[in-house]
Amino acid sequence: MRVYLPATTNVLRTLVDEGRLTGPLTAFAITPNLRDFYALSDAGADEEELEYAALLAAARASLRLIDVDPAAARRRVALAADVPDSAVAPVEDPDADRGAVRITGEVGLGDVASAHVDGAEAEDDVRAAVAVVLEADLGSEDAQFVVDQAEGHELAWYATQEIGTLLELL
Repeated sequence: MRVYLPATTNVLRTLVDEGRLTGPLTAFAITPNLRDFYALSDAGADEEELEYAALLAAARASLRLIDVDPAAARRRVALAADVPDSAVAPVEDPDADRGAVRITGEVGLGDVASAHVDGAEAEDDVRAAVAVVLEADLGSEDAQFVVDQAEGHELAWYATQEIGTLLELL
């Protein structure tokens, strides 16, 4: 199953240095809840759009991780990984994101298909969003506007073998 893991630049360093991330881990995927939500819209969504929605949910969760990791670069990070279906469990919390899942085992560097990371031009907007993301989660429209500014930046795509080089540049 393809999952999208929220991360920080320090999590990327751990992945490269140790070759794995140990579970349990929260991730995002095309879940029945996510599929049902988009099926209710007029246009619906195809598989690629649903994967993009899961990627964006992971990128938003990355803001929360950056908030508790002051040493991390102010760039959203999401990892696309392929893990066995048996390692993925839905999150049963009704307040959780529609695509949230738990990965019970570890995710190895070999399981990662790509990394998606903000460019340097996003850092000011990400820094501002990190400061208010929890307020946005609680319904503040002003905070949501700030988060939307950060989410307006497209994430750059990096192949697994490029992650080490990327980290050297940060």
